[in-house]
Amino acid sequence: MDPGANGFPAVAGSFANGYDFPLLTLLGAVTQVDAQYNYKLDGSVLPQGAPLTRRFATDSYEFYAQDSWKVKSNLTVIMGLRYSLFPAPWETDGDQSEPSLNLGNWFNTRADNMNQGIGSWADPLVSFQLGGPANNQAGYYGTDYHNFGPRVGIAWSPGYADGLLKDVFGGPGKTSVRAGFGVVYDRVGQGLLATFNRRGAFGLSTLLTSPNGQTTLATAPRVTSLDTIPTTDLAGDVMFAPAPPGTFPQTFPSGSEGGAYASTFGVDSSLKTPYSYTIDFSVARDLGHNFSIQASYVGRLSHRLLVQEDLAQPTDLVDPKTHIDYYTAVQALAKIYQSPNAPSPSQVTAAMVGPTASYWTDMTQALKAGGAYSLDPITTGGCPQTITTNPLQINYALFSCYSGNETTAIQRIDQSGFPDPNNPGVIYNGNCGQPAGSAIPNCYVNSQYASLTAWRSIGAAAYNALQVNLDKRFSKGLQFGLNYTYSKSMDLESDAERVDVLGVGSLGQIFNAWRPKQLRAVSDFDTPHQINANWVTELPFGQGRWIGRESHGLTEALIGGWQLTGVARWTSGFPISIANGFRFPTNWEFEGLATQIAPAVTGTTKNPDGTVNLFPDPLGPTGIGAFAPTLPGESGTRNSLRGDGFAGLDLGLAKRWKMPWRESHTVQFRWDVYNVLNLTRFDVQTVSTPLDSGSFGNYSGLLTNPRVMQFALRYEF
Repeated sequence: MDPGANGFPAVAGSFANGYDFPLLTLLGAVTQVDAQYNYKLDGSVLPQGAPLTRRFATDSYEFYAQDSWKVKSNLTVIMGLRYSLFPAPWETDGDQSEPSLNLGNWFNTRADNMNQGIGSWADPLVSFQLGGPANNQAGYYGTDYHNFGPRVGIAWSPGYADGLLKDVFGGPGKTSVRAGFGVVYDRVGQGLLATFNRRGAFGLSTLLTSPNGQTTLATAPRVTSLDTIPTTDLAGDVMFAPAPPGTFPQTFPSGSEGGAYASTFGVDSSLKTPYSYTIDFSVARDLGHNFSIQASYVGRLSHRLLVQEDLAQPTDLVDPKTHIDYYTAVQALAKIYQSPNAPSPSQVTAAMVGPTASYWTDMTQALKAGGAYSLDPITTGGCPQTITTNPLQINYALFSCYSGNETTAIQRIDQSGFPDPNNPGVIYNGNCGQPAGSAIPNCYVNSQYASLTAWRSIGAAAYNALQVNLDKRFSKGLQFGLNYTYSKSMDLESDAERVDVLGVGSLGQIFNAWRPKQLRAVSDFDTPHQINANWVTELPFGQGRWIGRESHGLTEALIGGWQLTGVARWTSGFPISIANGFRFPTNWEFEGLATQIAPAVTGTTKNPDGTVNLFPDPLGPTGIGAFAPTLPGESGTRNSLRGDGFAGLDLGLAKRWKMPWRESHTVQFRWDVYNVLNLTRFDVQTVSTPLDSGSFGNYSGLLTNPRVMQFALRYEF
């Protein structure tokens, strides 16, 4: 099925997914099967399609004490202390299970082993047991008893009555200076319930996926009917995993067991309550004539925010001899095999690769006497046949075959290895301290999970802003407010807790759990500039006004008393990232982001065919050409581009008549117009961003709504 291997032009690497996916569909190939089982507490399996009932509960307690100290007549200090207690939510009927070990500690153990050259074969197996108060067990996470939130606020009104300071501050009562600081804690339990409600609890609602990378085109079964799911592939390997026993404790399948190496979720039971430091400082000045101005600094420095991390991510295994890590070693290979006119495996030498070449010698099992390493085109899904005694060359051959999907290459090292054509039955895996003859020789991938995504309280964010407000109190028929905000928000990821663990949202996962700070950038909602205005003005028509000053009777009823109101808003553009496409260089479950390699030019562009694109030249060097697939070990470039921001103008015209029979009875007429200018601003969250997208850069949704008018007649009494 490979045109390049059959005398036809080869498929371009950038179009590989565009070729593979339709071909698999045409062939009816079934490459993955999900088996979903739901259980009762007695261990019996619910019938297919039976409804699931979950009832969650949560408690929360808060106490607050405050004191105000009037230091002087123009200086007040307010101090307070809030205590918050937010126990974890629970499922009231006991439909809840918990890992048998602390997943945060489990992840840290993997990290410690990784840094010592010990592979994933040493990962403790994760079992699940019934949890929560309804089962007289611990909850999703422990209660944090240290949520003390002090607050302090200061208000000062300078009282200078003469001299330069009077000119600056305007005299007594004309200026106020305020400052505040506080520690606030987030309520996270209810948001996390969205995850538990969608995904259930392992052992009570279990999704088992056929092992990733197990099936090749030659062994994939074919679709025979719409309601028949294959249980095995053509090689006899299990695809539709049978229902695990509905008893506890229950251990997730591992190694070659059916359902092993699947993708699932959990929660780090060492989760702590997220908290933030809130800071503000403002100076307000009465300008006279009903005008006032205020300038403020507003800051929020957040800690222990919840983010999603894949705790079973393949390891960045370190060579204990040279202290070279896997990411450094594989990136050196990738820069060679991803280059134009890349050399064949037999041409690759240690001198071409550099110091990292020793990594592959040290971290690949040594050959037996007369042995050799090999790649088999059948078991590797089409990689070129390669036989060599050089560990650098065999690894280069494997990784170059899976360029852009290096997580599949290391899965092959762990699960398939390199067969020895000269010693039948001998297979060479990675060299990471595993016992001889180990049934689980894994160095890089966990034997139970391809992905174990969990909420963890490791995030941090910072928001800093300058806010300026100019206000006019109502006088002479006019009132208005005008404010401008200059701000910057930084974080690791911006998704709310209600977002699903498998990426429904704005690419909000941590793609590299070993190096989460790779994603620190401006927040998904960051808008550096915002301008807002609102006003109420009486139109100059009618009795005592500029026009129709002497009007009365019917004339006054028609032209007098009209009022115009309005709200206007404008923001700078929202940030956006370019997705890596269907490539998995660092994490098996999440593609990650593309890497920006050159300046990109954005600007909403309406094309003749009716499409609207983020880029003036989407397929040129300042569009898709400014990005490249991300190297293994990297997460990509986050939020380096900006699309449209928001803009809108709403107006309202109103008039009120007093009824002659009683002044308390009135009739009001209103005409409201929303988005008066019928502006269109496009939503960056709807842009087609994957590098392998056939509609790269196209928008599919709006931030604004079309112009809408409404009329109202209201009788009040």
